Amino acid sequence: MSDEHAFLLQRVQPAMVGLIDGSLSTLAPIFAVVLASHDTRYAFIAGLATSLGAAISMGFSEGLSDTGELTGRGSPWARGAITGGGTFIGGILHSLPFLITQYHVALSFAVAVVGFELLMLAYFRWKFFGDTFVRALGIVTFAGMLIAGISAGLGSLLGTPGG
Repeated sequence: MSDEHAFLLQRVQPAMVGLIDGSLSTLAPIFAVVLASHDTRYAFIAGLATSLGAAISMGFSEGLSDTGELTGRGSPWARGAITGGGTFIGGILHSLPFLITQYHVALSFAVAVVGFELLMLAYFRWKFFGDTFVRALGIVTFAGMLIAGISAGLGSLLGTPGG
């Protein structure tokens, strides 16, 4: 196995799994909470808790799923740490805008951060995995829109702002 191939399998792929999972899986709880409550503090708490929980879960899942001995994917500890770290980064980035107390400002910044995350994920898929940028952006955007739509619908329909 070439050094470049090993780097992709042992470092880049676990990082991408984490970043994609963190960026997408944390959208639902964060946006559902903020749309239901209109309280940015609760959204940040949900984002922080979800980012930490998802990071731990994904780190252990990656580390325990493959010893690396048969597949050449490297140390399960390293892959788990990389995946968990990527998951946390992917989730916390669009949680940070909810430290802003003004609801509409925070929500606008969070949506902008999600857009940035999707662009970066598409760029990484293009750079490291030979996907076309437009195809990669379409795939991650579709997944993000599906998750955001479901969470926005749940938060808006089931939430009771101010009470």
